[in-house]
Amino acid sequence: MLAIDAEIEKINRQMTAKGYKLTVQREITLRILLENEQDHLSAEEVFMLVKARYPEIGLATVYRTLELLTELHIVEKMNFGDGSARFDLRSEDHEHMHHHLICHTCGALKEIKDDWLLELEERLEREYGFHVTDHRLDFIGHFGHCRNKECKRQKAVSASA
Repeated sequence: MLAIDAEIEKINRQMTAKGYKLTVQREITLRILLENEQDHLSAEEVFMLVKARYPEIGLATVYRTLELLTELHIVEKMNFGDGSARFDLRSEDHEHMHHHLICHTCGALKEIKDDWLLELEERLEREYGFHVTDHRLDFIGHFGHCRNKECKRQKAVSASA
């Protein structure tokens, strides 16, 4: 819990520096995102978890909070091809957004925290005079256990498939 509190304090300083206050609603929303960091929650999932702790909160408040956090580059709004916008916390200790492995069979996500594109960024700067300020890379494929039909999380297959 101390790590989450420290992260909230760090985000509070970021927000204050940009002229925003960390309201109770914003703090609870942030806490839910931090507690479920690996889950890449949708706005609806965030709302349900926030509402369980703070029943007075409305869906519009959670949406506005997520949009503000996105504008401030505290979270990244992502699309993993499942029809829902999902929210992923940005990390201050990494210059760029982390990358993802997305399993096309079951929808599982795995994060890659290492920045494998630094050499490519330097080449883009050198050869094209293009300075990369951010990037995001998603690898879509199949994990070994899914290819071997051992996947326990198979996506539901539609009748038309």
